[in-house]
Amino acid sequence: QVQLVESGGGLVQAGGSLRLSCAASGRTFSSYAMGWFRQAPGKEREFVAASSWPGVRTYYADSVKGRFTISRDNAKNTVYLRMNNLKPEDTAVYYCAADRSNGLGIDRGAYDYWGQGTQVTVSS
Repeated sequence: QVQLVESGGGLVQAGGSLRLSCAASGRTFSSYAMGWFRQAPGKEREFVAASSWPGVRTYYADSVKGRFTISRDNAKNTVYLRMNNLKPEDTAVYYCAADRSNGLGIDRGAYDYWGQGTQVTVSS
């Protein structure tokens, strides 16, 4: 079992930046791919970014490519999502997730463990 806890969300103006963190505990963090998803009110949860183990391969949704960066500190069992040039349409609850198969899937079903989410609100 892996427990995931996100932090770093908040209110920011358009054009600003935030860094989300996701701390993993429980079973070893190693060998798991990690992903970030988001869910806006009234919308489906959507893929944002993913990082394979140990972090060489990454993949991004087109909507965030060039603005968001996923990274991981494996010694700290933590994955990050750096978000720059934020837009109002980035407003959502952001979730991190862990994939035992170490894929770079964009499908929610590929992930085995989920955090509780952190709210990001971008004002215009």
